[in-house]
Amino acid sequence: MTTSSHPEGGGLPRGQLALMAAATGLAAAGNYFAQPLLDLIGRELDLGSAQATLLVTAAQAGYALGLTLLVPLGDLMERRRLAVALYAATAVFLLVSATAPNGTVLLAGTALTALASVGAQVVVPFAAALAAPHERGKVVGTVMTGLMLGLLVARTASGTLADLGGWRTVYWVDAVLMAVMAVLLRVFLPRLGGRDRSLTYPGLLRSTAAMFRYEPLLRWRAGIGALSLASFSVLWTAVTFLLSGPPYGWSESSIGSVGLLGVVGALTATFAGRLADRGLVQAVTGAGTVLLVLSWAASAAGGHSLFWLLTGVVVLDLAHQAVLNSTQNVLYGLRPEARNRINSAFTTSLFLGGAAGSALTSFAWAHGGWNAVSALGAVLSAGTVLLWILERLTHRRTAVPVDPVPERTPAASTH
Repeated sequence: MTTSSHPEGGGLPRGQLALMAAATGLAAAGNYFAQPLLDLIGRELDLGSAQATLLVTAAQAGYALGLTLLVPLGDLMERRRLAVALYAATAVFLLVSATAPNGTVLLAGTALTALASVGAQVVVPFAAALAAPHERGKVVGTVMTGLMLGLLVARTASGTLADLGGWRTVYWVDAVLMAVMAVLLRVFLPRLGGRDRSLTYPGLLRSTAAMFRYEPLLRWRAGIGALSLASFSVLWTAVTFLLSGPPYGWSESSIGSVGLLGVVGALTATFAGRLADRGLVQAVTGAGTVLLVLSWAASAAGGHSLFWLLTGVVVLDLAHQAVLNSTQNVLYGLRPEARNRINSAFTTSLFLGGAAGSALTSFAWAHGGWNAVSALGAVLSAGTVLLWILERLTHRRTAVPVDPVPERTPAASTH
């Protein structure tokens, strides 16, 4: 146990790393618990299908606001305190949802829970800051494995809990777990960072937006990440349509089990991180972008071949994890003092890419079925290859300090 201050980059013990991985997984899972329960919730609270679906929209909107407004605070506040506060707040908001007497209260609880659940995106750069430079890739990969496993098991866990005690049980259990996690983070993580008197909150937000202007690598990597997640979202949005109709005709539970294939991709994140620690971060990104394209070459045959569809699913998960993990390793090395702002800018871009991918999928499916969806996924994946090549051809590391005070002009320095 430790509650003392910790030097940045001094190394992260295994116990603390495991705790941070579990914390990110639990926080991420909370945003997906409600999705399989929409029909059940709608019947009990007398909500129409459109109103029930608004719960998903509320979660997305709340999470987007949290990425923009709360994650950058990690560069302004002491990081353990911020993480604990967000996890505790999430627990409180989950209780609001668990006791909601009507749809309006549940909608508010869902939005607020999603807003605070970005604590996971505070923990990831926190872990990167604690890690020694030579192990940062492994540490980030391990924490992201926890996050992805949380996403993957969320739907299955919520269905099981709802069968045992109704949909409210899901929120009660999650609230207790988040409260316990807040205590564990407070007890076992060290203090790191503190208030930067030169920054104000408005200046912090301006500085986050300015990162795109002054960090070329952030621009390239945000584009690559957004296209990768868009391609990822295309597959997982459309695969339900494909498997529920002819020639497959699968049940909802059978379709949900396909998501467990994502465990393969999640478990490779640590391996990709180790490769990054060995100086192969660019090779990992390049290989990931190429594999994204190849995954759609396999998935395109999924309209009539289950083998090729599942092969495409596994390869796409592997590829997306490689791109995401290697990109985070590149970005977390840019500015240690601004990791949370960089993470906020990057994850917001990811979120927008995923939302765009889902929206484009609906259009593609309606106008051309699986063939159009496969073409869309392939084009988005090819875009990641193109951006990575352009980054490599044009890259010259230029770091320009981002001054949160607009009246002062940042001075450029080249490394």
